[in-house]
Amino acid sequence: MEVNMSIHIGAEKGQIASIVLMPGDPIRAHFIAEYLFGQGVEPVHNVRANPCFTGRVTRDGVELEVSVQASGMGMPTLGIYATELYDEFGVKIIIRVGTFGIMQADLKPRDLALAQCASTDASFISLEFGGRNFAPGANPELLFNAQLAARDKGWKVRAGNILSSDYFYHKRDPDAWKLWQSYGVLGVEMEAARLYTLAAEREGCRALAVLTASDHLETNEQMSADERATCFPRMVELALASAIPLYR
Repeated sequence: MEVNMSIHIGAEKGQIASIVLMPGDPIRAHFIAEYLFGQGVEPVHNVRANPCFTGRVTRDGVELEVSVQASGMGMPTLGIYATELYDEFGVKIIIRVGTFGIMQADLKPRDLALAQCASTDASFISLEFGGRNFAPGANPELLFNAQLAARDKGWKVRAGNILSSDYFYHKRDPDAWKLWQSYGVLGVEMEAARLYTLAAEREGCRALAVLTASDHLETNEQMSADERATCFPRMVELALASAIPLYR
């Protein structure tokens, strides 16, 4: 195989599939890989302890080659991995599978959401667009396919606006999230806006974020750390279902 020159992904060309599921948490990446490919699966690389696993799965009579690459936490780190996957490895679809904090009263921990679009408090859009605004959105085909799959499986899923924030702790203004809430934003996470912008910049590249609600910003109801690490099966199944029609 041709040796790759990527800085942060120590795999060889051909070891990473054209479809990548991207959790932030390396532990979740390992759980997802074992769920898809079986116990004892080995990573194709583990640079900076953000592993990538590749294997084959069959869904709806279609055999897919899929990779699972941990991105780490936040838009800067996801941006590094997504850029190298798209540009160095020819990846065509990246689907973030992660958690988000709830803003809306009618959502509960463990509920599913699809990030139709992603607002952000980060500065990278203003910098890239010379002070102009850009609205990062999911690939419509992936989004539509995921919604159909959720309906067919009888799973409740909400599609809407998600906030991708650079803040996890907002000590100067702990109620800053309430402005986003008043505009109907479903909740907050830390990666989707960057992923969507990178995909939009590249011809033929697609992105989607399939998310599970981990905690509620208003009621403080939340999942445990172990639940956060392992709350992936429904997210993974929707992610795979969204990609299958584009893989045929």
